[in-house]
Amino acid sequence: MSQANPEPIVAVGTIGIDTIETPTERVEAVLGGSGTYFAVAASLFNPVCLVAVAGDDMTEAQWSTLRRPNLILDGIAVVKGGRTFSWGGRYHADVNRRDTLFTNLGVLETFNPVVPASQRGARTVFLANVDPGSQLKVLDQVSGAEFVVTDTMNFWISGDRERLGQVLRRTDCLILNDDEARQLTGCLNLTDALEKVQALGPRMVVLKKGEHGAVLAVGRELFALPGYPLRNVVDPTGAGDSFAGGFVGYIQRRGDRSRETLRAAVVYGSAVASFCCEDFSLRRLGRLSQDELEARVQEFRELVRFQ
Repeated sequence: MSQANPEPIVAVGTIGIDTIETPTERVEAVLGGSGTYFAVAASLFNPVCLVAVAGDDMTEAQWSTLRRPNLILDGIAVVKGGRTFSWGGRYHADVNRRDTLFTNLGVLETFNPVVPASQRGARTVFLANVDPGSQLKVLDQVSGAEFVVTDTMNFWISGDRERLGQVLRRTDCLILNDDEARQLTGCLNLTDALEKVQALGPRMVVLKKGEHGAVLAVGRELFALPGYPLRNVVDPTGAGDSFAGGFVGYIQRRGDRSRETLRAAVVYGSAVASFCCEDFSLRRLGRLSQDELEARVQEFRELVRFQ
């Protein structure tokens, strides 16, 4: 996989400090956040400029996770005396079910994203799970973007539908899950929902189905990939954001958006997400090698090969 396009991706999202409980273990004050997971995953393929906000309460160990060769940190604002966004969650034995224990917005409450001047000519932008107002501010600063990929969640679909609609009209690819697709369109049938989502603006949609894989829709053409059969899921937090990082990072690295590239990007995104689930926080992504990634992509090839 050659480096065809080293131009950085501009990504806006959250940096968080998480507390995570599973039936077997609990970890506190580990690095999380939608922007963090995306940026670390995408940096496996391509440079990424992360636009985010943090408090000065982050530890050196947390910052060290972000200090990667392909990760540009100039877009992170550090608020003196501020508290970094934090979230706590408890997973059930069925890891598809979790309870939110707490959410503290901290400095995220007054977040005003500023894209570094050196990155405002970026042609690829990823809008991670932050409020639509912040997403629009980033789009206004990177006005020449040619490929805009957006992630969303139920909260913004119900709570800020008008501005979310503005974001979708400026989006080329939307990434969302089953529940979000149904909530956004009112369609129970996911095939119908995919078509209705595209009518809102995005010309392509990626439907995340967790352990059951992902579906890519470009017009009426569909590509479906099963989930990787992990034997031990330690922590699924950030898997969706990691999928997005692998998906967008691969496309940027290839330098085109052909049918073949988009389908391969779903595979690479799924492979990255599967590694994310193998340990808490970004521990597994942080030590993931290119050889390990390519080996898992090959496993996907064998998984779906027939005849």
